[in-house]
Amino acid sequence: MFSANAMPPPKPVMTPCIGVCELDAGGLCRGCHRTIEEIARWSSLDDSERTHLMVDVLPRRAEAAR
Repeated sequence: MFSANAMPPPKPVMTPCIGVCELDAGGLCRGCHRTIEEIARWSSLDDSERTHLMVDVLPRRAEAAR
């Protein structure tokens, strides 16, 4: 239980997985645009690393795939 002055803990950065789990010829997931290495390490990344991937890296990859 939190006191009236305490802030709740921050929510962890969620996974970019959308359930379309198939690697393309370049080794990127067709759904989330992560590499197999990024997918495997996701649970061990800290929130800043996850945020960097989701905000900076994955959108560029998604745009390049279009």
